[in-house]
Amino acid sequence: MGISLQYFAAFSSALGALSTGTALGWTSNLQHKIVFFSDYGFKVSELDFSILGSVLNLGAASICVLAGLMINHYGRRGTMILVLIPFILGWCLLITAINVSMLIIGRALLGMACGVCCVSCPVYVGEIADKEIRGKLGSFFQLLITTGIMFVYILGAYSSSQITSSVCGFIPVLFGVCIFFCPESPTFYVMRGKHDKAIKSLARFRDESADLYAELNYLIEEDELRRSQNVKAALRRKSSIKGMVIALGLMFFQQLSGINAVIFYTTTIFKDAKIEIKPEFATIVLGIIQVAATFIATLTVDKIGRKMLLIISGIFMALCTLVLGVYYGLKETDVDSVKGYGWITLLSLCVFIIAFSLGFGPVAWIMIGEIFTSDVKGFAGSMAGTLNWSLAFAVTAVYPTIRDLIGPSACFLIFTILSTLGILFSIFIVPETKGKSLAEIQQTLDGK
Repeated sequence: MGISLQYFAAFSSALGALSTGTALGWTSNLQHKIVFFSDYGFKVSELDFSILGSVLNLGAASICVLAGLMINHYGRRGTMILVLIPFILGWCLLITAINVSMLIIGRALLGMACGVCCVSCPVYVGEIADKEIRGKLGSFFQLLITTGIMFVYILGAYSSSQITSSVCGFIPVLFGVCIFFCPESPTFYVMRGKHDKAIKSLARFRDESADLYAELNYLIEEDELRRSQNVKAALRRKSSIKGMVIALGLMFFQQLSGINAVIFYTTTIFKDAKIEIKPEFATIVLGIIQVAATFIATLTVDKIGRKMLLIISGIFMALCTLVLGVYYGLKETDVDSVKGYGWITLLSLCVFIIAFSLGFGPVAWIMIGEIFTSDVKGFAGSMAGTLNWSLAFAVTAVYPTIRDLIGPSACFLIFTILSTLGILFSIFIVPETKGKSLAEIQQTLDGK
């Protein structure tokens, strides 16, 4: 039962990621319906819709610190159940909205729910999973995010805004039902001094051959260390400092790799490749590619390793943005010089999406649940989540202005430099955590 329950619990928690994905992708294929065809029956300007897109990121960034406190007070599972409240309220407001304010509040509530999920779900999976399959189970989170994005792309292309929101609103309910039947993390029980419940939780998550008391004793020793130090002292440990550098660095390079800019240029790239395809179908194609690549990552992350996937991912992302930068640079100088080469931009777009989905997309979230001890995990996870969502908002809000100022070519070349720095960061700073226990990871971070 142990391994199968780990898979069920990881998939159940990842349904929160599926809910997050639908919230993230909701605006993509509904803009024309809401802004130009008054799908809601009232006027929504392009500025209003821009706010709808960005307020989700702000809502997520604002809640991450509180989410770190919640997982330590209410539990990892308990927090995931509580997050149903903003999820359901948010979708209900989007279904029944009679003015723009209701839409904005609904999107903000969904953002808060997404922010809590991005802190609680990776931590939960990192604590319940055996080290041999921890990477695979952890990658479910990114896989279900991309699946949710693809799902709402398709749904939004063929359905009204209210129907799309109604279907999306059912997913958090399914998430809540599934997570209700999952045990709480044994680490949380130990933190609350409930050792009898911790051993019962371990017994359900582990096979009969596992040494439950050895694992329980390690968790108790870790908890005693946590209690002997305050958070400030714990954060001053070498392993905690390096862990924070790794977590924040991965989130930085994930969001500044150019993923948002590349997706922003999807329609233009399809046109340059002489493929006349409607924008809503272009986003569906990208969604399918992203899900397929992320699925491959779930199969390889425990075989190839986190570090190697990050390096491979960074190399191909840098090459793709370099090609896009050169192409648009030549196009700005002489349009005829790139005539007939539009297929190169389409190939670069697809390879970039695949590379991101194999490495920096899922691995950044996997490592959040792996590299921290319980005394700093809530704080560190919330800081990483806050940075991730804040950068997502900043890139989305600022990129169009910067692109107009310096041109797309210079933007893509900047992303090439940032991806190159991400490669160096992965080589020299990020440790390999594949197949290692928490104790072994801490020793690695301490330089032992």
